Amino acid sequence: PGWLPVEEPPSPEVVRALRRAHSHGTRVVSICSGAFALAYAGLLDGRRATTHWALAERFAGRFPHVRMEPDVLYVDHGDVATSAGAGAGFDLCMHLVRADQGARYAAHIARTMVMPPHREGGQLQYSAPPHPGQIDGTLAPLLEWVTGRLGEPVTIEDMAAWAGLSARTLARRFTDQLGTSPGQWLLTQRVAVAQDLLESSDLPLDAVARRVGLSSATNLRRRFLNVLGTTPGAYRRAFRARSR
Repeated sequence: PGWLPVEEPPSPEVVRALRRAHSHGTRVVSICSGAFALAYAGLLDGRRATTHWALAERFAGRFPHVRMEPDVLYVDHGDVATSAGAGAGFDLCMHLVRADQGARYAAHIARTMVMPPHREGGQLQYSAPPHPGQIDGTLAPLLEWVTGRLGEPVTIEDMAAWAGLSARTLARRFTDQLGTSPGQWLLTQRVAVAQDLLESSDLPLDAVARRVGLSSATNLRRRFLNVLGTTPGAYRRAFRARSR
């Protein structure tokens, strides 16, 4: 959950406990500066990792055998995972719940915590004070409008026209406020709804694809593989099996 001061390594007892837990198959996860403890224990050598953006340079200098990723919310290797600041710790925990229990259960938890089930972009969007455009030009009304129409062929041009912006200005605002592009955000929303439908319904893949605006089972498979690294069929089988 954190390790301060980051310049001081954990005691030999803590290092032994971390290594023993990992060697026995325990998933080891750090939040914020906790990545330093895992790095001191050698659990991140040869791997990618992240920590709070303000500590990333010190981390990289101290642990040259770890590939620091300063502009991500979390990095998950399956057995070891690291997250950025405390808020990103929630993002990582939601990611782990989603991976273990499915998108619908993760969305339920997110609603009870009054937080998004998946936050877009990287952490560097939060490393500087927001400029006035980020506050006055909030994307919230546009995002609500789009999420209510995911089954329709909404395009980036449609989004820009509804918001009364040029496509270039829209892209800039997405980068400023969400740390991602309009197209990537839209695809992520469509895949998330597809996950829910695959878990909760018996709809054929073509019907799922049409419901989320991805037009065909072939396109759904391609997008699913790109975003999640698995196929819709494999995803459905995995989470149907866990629910029984």
